[in-house]
Amino acid sequence: MFPLSELRGAIPYAALMNVNPLEAYLLAVIGNFLPIPLLLLILHKAETLIRRIPILGDAYSFFVRRVEKKRKIVEKYGYLGLTLFVAVPLPITGAWTGSLIAFLMHLDRKKSMVFIFMGILIAGLIVLTVTYGIFGITKMLPLYLITSASIL
Repeated sequence: MFPLSELRGAIPYAALMNVNPLEAYLLAVIGNFLPIPLLLLILHKAETLIRRIPILGDAYSFFVRRVEKKRKIVEKYGYLGLTLFVAVPLPITGAWTGSLIAFLMHLDRKKSMVFIFMGILIAGLIVLTVTYGIFGITKMLPLYLITSASIL
């Protein structure tokens, strides 16, 4: 649910805690999506309030400037671009930023939720595959080294 890490941090953390991959995926996807409908609903109302508070307003303006640089894919491909943007598991390309882009571009809220959710599902699969693949390999590595040494 955290804006910066989203499921990109939740799934690797779950792997470190030996959580079942399917459970980690489902919890991360649900946790990542939970704030999105509320965010899309209240963003236009919250923007005015946020801009009035100096520290929050400055932070919001900085974030909006960064998001503006990232919105080209959404402008080019529309809602599918929103899905692709959210699906890329890199910093500043998650559901929270996708919601802000949808807000700034005046996209339909309900459609945006659906396409953001699809992006979350795809990002979750990518992070899950990379994370559990890497951790699976590193857990097997000591066993491989022991068996290789005994053969020599």
